[in-house]
Order: sequence, then structure tokens, then C-alpha cells
Amino acid sequence: MQQQKIKISQAIIWISSIFLGILSSVPQLASHQFNWKEAVVNSGITAAFSVIMWYINIYMLNRTKKRRQHISYSRLMVILGFGMVIMFGLAWIQQLILSHINFGPVMLMIEVRGILINLVCYMFLNLLQNNYTGQQVQLELEKVKSDNLGAQYELLKQQINPHFLFNSLNTLKLMAETRDEETVDFIVKLSDFYRFTLESRKLDLISVQEEMKIVNAYLFLQKARFGDGIMFTNELGKETCSTLIPPFTLQLLVENCIKHNIVSQSKPLHIKIYTAHGNIVIENPIQRKVNTEDSLGVGLDNIKMRYKHLLEKDITIHSDEKTFQIKLPLIHEYNHY
Repeated sequence: MQQQKIKISQAIIWISSIFLGILSSVPQLASHQFNWKEAVVNSGITAAFSVIMWYINIYMLNRTKKRRQHISYSRLMVILGFGMVIMFGLAWIQQLILSHINFGPVMLMIEVRGILINLVCYMFLNLLQNNYTGQQVQLELEKVKSDNLGAQYELLKQQINPHFLFNSLNTLKLMAETRDEETVDFIVKLSDFYRFTLESRKLDLISVQEEMKIVNAYLFLQKARFGDGIMFTNELGKETCSTLIPPFTLQLLVENCIKHNIVSQSKPLHIKIYTAHGNIVIENPIQRKVNTEDSLGVGLDNIKMRYKHLLEKDITIHSDEKTFQIKLPLIHEYNHY
């Protein structure tokens, strides 16, 4: 990754240079033998040197194409060398203007001042460069994290249990062989269910009303297989149906109920869905199977991760010896974090 270029406001460069020029003349202002001409020349030379070193430091730091998070001492020595040569030239100009001043001591004082100004400019710009680099790294990490979460979420949306398709096709085969009158309806509902699947993959949230269409299509297919072994009670009101939910959330929970519990004519599974205390609640009596079906991880873990990714909210799971219950927070508007 290329190093981000340093940009300094022209106002900062010129105002800071003028300030340093004035500051360099403060000792002369306090002197009993104050000479305004010397003070003006001294301030002008210091300010000119500061402006020049600002631009040289910016140019040198921006030359590198690699990201640095440490001080380059070789580059520092080069900049200090440039600074000493430039300050010597400016001191010589000062000597031409103020010929009465002893060049030796003045030259030493000016060079020391130049080194200090140069060091301040270099350290300030290096600190600024490190700050830019840190921000750039942070943005890259956030982008990678966001892309990774997005990829995980897309994978979650695509997790549809193939066992359901196999079971549905087997049920359809039996219905066709027995010439069941509901064979055509079964095919239509199966087609609707997978149409909902394809359409909902494009969305992060859908209305509860749309989600219930998916659930009803799924239950129709399951009742063709289990008959009266499944009893479903829907007590959601119109207000709840207008709220939002990640697609296939309720369908996955219903599928989870059927997968892990006994479903038979003699012992029907009663699944109930209703609203309580700002949550959609789905519950069923616990009728554990002796041999449970293989899980592909498309149930509770899927729903937990989708709520966490999209809304930073947690679902509530309650289970005792009699009832298994899931509470889903109502979503009244789409706030994607």
C-alpha cells in the first residue's frame, strides 16, 4: 500500500514561520541597545528559513512510496544537511545587509537556531505522517472486517437445508403414485417456497407478514408429509405483521421444532407463535426424538448471527422440561450497524 501524501495548509506554513521570525527577535526587543533594522532582518531571515524547511521536509517525506511508522534517521540527516547549507546562505545575506555585525558568533547562533527549527518541522511532519498511516491502516482493517462480515452474512442467507428438498420430493413422489388430489397444490406451494427463497436472499429484512407467507408455504408442505401431526397456531396481530424480521427466521425456527421433536398422528406437535413484551415468541412442547436428524447449522446459530450482524441484538432462548421457547425482538425500522 502506498504512503498517503502529507498535506499542510499554506496558512499554517506561513503563519507559523512569521511567528518563529518574530519570536527570534524577542531577545533583541528586551535589549537596551535595540536596533529595529537588526530585528527586522533577523526576523525575516528566520521566517524565510522556516518556510523553506517546511516545503523541503514535506517534499522529502512525500517522496517515499512505502508506509513508514518510524523515524528515518538517514532522511533526517539529509534534511539537517540541507538546512545547514540554506541557513549558511541566509546568514551570508544577513551579513551583507548588516555588515557591522561580527559574522562568526552570529553564524553559530543562526545555525543552532536553524537546526532546532528544522528538527521541530521534521518531528511534527513525521508525527502527522504516522497519524495518517494509523488512520489508513484502521480504515483498511474496518473494510476487511466489513467485507468479511458481509461474506459471512451472505453465506448465512444461502444456507437452506437440502434434507427438506429431498423429503419434499419424496413426499411429492408418494402423492403422485397414490394420485393424491392435493398433488398440484403441493407442487405450487413447493414452487412458491423456493421462489420466496430466491427473492428473500436479496434482502436483509422483510415484513413479518411476508415471512408468514414463507412459513405457511413451508407448513403446507410439511402437513402433506405429517398430516395432523403438526398443529400451528398464529396469534400475531396486524401491528406485529407490519414490523421487520430477517428472512426465513420463523421458517427456520418452525423447521427446528419439527427436526428435533416427535411429530406423529398419535402425538401431534403444537407450534404456537404470538407477541409478548415487545418480542415475537415461538414455542412448542418438548417431545424429544430418540434419534435426531443431522444438523447442518441452519437453525438457532444462523438466527443468532443474523440478528447480531444486522441489528446488534440478541434473541432469548428459554427451555425447561416441558416447553422450548424463542423470543425475537421486534424490529420497527431498519437500522443496519
